[in-house]
Amino acid sequence: MKRFINSILVVAALFVMTGCEDYLETNSPSVVDRDFVFQNEESARAALYYGYSTLQNCRSLHSVGFFWTPIWGSDIEDAQDSYSEGSAGCLEKTFYPTGTANYNINSGEGTEVFEQLYNTIAVANSLITSYEAMDNFETEIMTDEPNSLSDIYGQAVALRATCYYELLRWYGDVPHSLVAGQQAEGLTSRYAIYDYHTQKLIEVEPHMFRPGEGTTRADVMNRTYVQGLIGRLCLYNGGYLTRRTDLGADFYVDGEGNVLSFEDWSVEKNGAIYGRRSDWREVFAIGKKYLQELANNSGSVVMHTTDPRGEKVGDRTYGNPFQYTFQQMHAGDNITLADESIYEIPMMYLHGSDRPAYIGRPSSGGNGGAPCVACGQDRVNAHFYYGWYDNADMRRDASVCVTGSTGGAQEKMQSFERSAWGAGCGPGTNKWDWNRLPAPDTSSYGTSGINVSYMRISDAYLMLAEICAALGEDATAKTYLGKVHHRAFPGNNDPNFEKYITECGGLYKAVIKERALEFVGEGDRRWTLIRTGMLPEAAVQVRKDMTELIDDVVAQGYHEFANGNQIPAYVWTKMVDARAEYGYRLTTQCPDENDPVLFPGWRGQHDDWGGLIPSYASVVATNVAIKGLFEYIAPGSAEAQALEAEGYVQTPWAVDMDKHRESYATKLLSGYTDADLAAKNPPIYLKPYLAKVVLNSKISNGYGFRQE
Repeated sequence: MKRFINSILVVAALFVMTGCEDYLETNSPSVVDRDFVFQNEESARAALYYGYSTLQNCRSLHSVGFFWTPIWGSDIEDAQDSYSEGSAGCLEKTFYPTGTANYNINSGEGTEVFEQLYNTIAVANSLITSYEAMDNFETEIMTDEPNSLSDIYGQAVALRATCYYELLRWYGDVPHSLVAGQQAEGLTSRYAIYDYHTQKLIEVEPHMFRPGEGTTRADVMNRTYVQGLIGRLCLYNGGYLTRRTDLGADFYVDGEGNVLSFEDWSVEKNGAIYGRRSDWREVFAIGKKYLQELANNSGSVVMHTTDPRGEKVGDRTYGNPFQYTFQQMHAGDNITLADESIYEIPMMYLHGSDRPAYIGRPSSGGNGGAPCVACGQDRVNAHFYYGWYDNADMRRDASVCVTGSTGGAQEKMQSFERSAWGAGCGPGTNKWDWNRLPAPDTSSYGTSGINVSYMRISDAYLMLAEICAALGEDATAKTYLGKVHHRAFPGNNDPNFEKYITECGGLYKAVIKERALEFVGEGDRRWTLIRTGMLPEAAVQVRKDMTELIDDVVAQGYHEFANGNQIPAYVWTKMVDARAEYGYRLTTQCPDENDPVLFPGWRGQHDDWGGLIPSYASVVATNVAIKGLFEYIAPGSAEAQALEAEGYVQTPWAVDMDKHRESYATKLLSGYTDADLAAKNPPIYLKPYLAKVVLNSKISNGYGFRQE
């Protein structure tokens, strides 16, 4: 292992020496010394892993910065902070409500991502170029059966394709560099880029190993991931996108240089138009083929339909296979991968940055607390949490939590007051939680070592279902929708599945809703709305839904949803000694909705913060008991008085949303207005290039953005 790490360091040094400093100021990095890279397999793999490390270190892409925009800017998610009107973060997530002309193009979140992605591309290009120049490349490496060298080559191709996928999502058309040392400048049609990398992935996937074959795991880009990535590229390539109209009538071509025609939804505005390529069905058909192959043989990747922990472990109730997937990511051992992960970005324990600190369950304490402070958490829209989930859907409580932590070893009820850090702003994402690590680091946030799940088997199944539903292949679509949907219910069966599809408005819309239920808090919903053409209507509808919710709370003390849930103005809470009462503090699945300590499930506190931080050993009232979370209890009523006699305290809940109505309703996705929907204007969601990118790459900003 030591020798292998040393090889990585040597490769890193070589990249630095050959120009991997800043592609924006110099040419793209030249070829790493091919004699070194291919003197043995170890050195070639070290060069590849150096490329992985650059992607891993691009934290703004997968944990913070850029990543905040999609998880804070959809119809089901929101930010925890009350941003000022001029904040770049606010402007980006809400689709530039003040317009794009006055936007400071150098001020947005994650401005370093563009450069970082091209640095990773440069590493991949060096490997790919070196491979393809070898005399025995076709005859000995790219043989009928996968081998270790062909697999390394395939991973390099996949790494590059993944970077371009991210660039195209965020920026639209970008420079397209494919050869080591080649200057990346000028804009290339995004459709040509999608087509190119799709074809390249098709060429390499037979020459790669699946997870479970040999030593291949889901912490590298493998054959199963490549098949899923083909499907993902095809969904975006054939989906709705906002494109520029200032680049000439013949700019948008496919991978063979043919000028494309489009099915446009919008009118033209800001030099842009929103639509999809007319041959989207052919593109989707390609994605369907490889997603089906993935579904037929995913290697060692599996979707659990039962909880491998069983129904009971000691006094705790489990039985939630969805939550088990995320619990596997909390192993804290730098080894364990989730069984359902097709590709995970590995994060080093006690090093680097990760999602729990920035997106996960809230904690308002400081560094060194129990748990550490967790800044910048996602917040989940109240209308979604209360109204979208079936009450039997086990994903709800495993995904969303109404409590956080104080940082002083105690659970804390969230509020709807607008505030920063771990306090306030409503329910938070529950998929990542310091409390669920066996021995979490408490010195500083961002060091948990919980991996980033980049693609799971449920994503592949839902992509296949979406494509098949769009193509009218309903039987296959229903099969793969059902695989994801049913496992979220006890006994791997939702008896109301057909009713669910009908109430969603048909099979296609049911698949899209399922993605929201499955991936809330993971940055998926915003992109799904964009590429499906559903964004304009969703932006307007969420403001109506939240306005109605707040109006009802003000008028009658609660709002009732179609599923029977009520969100009340107030709840009743008290602190309890859960360990004395139950034997543990960290809760699991709760089959009894009448238990105020255990329901909703998957919350509470680490069982032994005192063992990790002795100063907290005396803290015993650690858990919040909650009454009236889903059912209105009238203040002053006999029921309320009885609760208060038991020590419960009337606690503000939805009532606080009225004080912050602009944040919770009016300004949601406010850059796309009711008038925009009526006029069928294109949504502007892409990020502008920085001024130095415009200058050095010989490109221009579109969509009304400035050039400097």
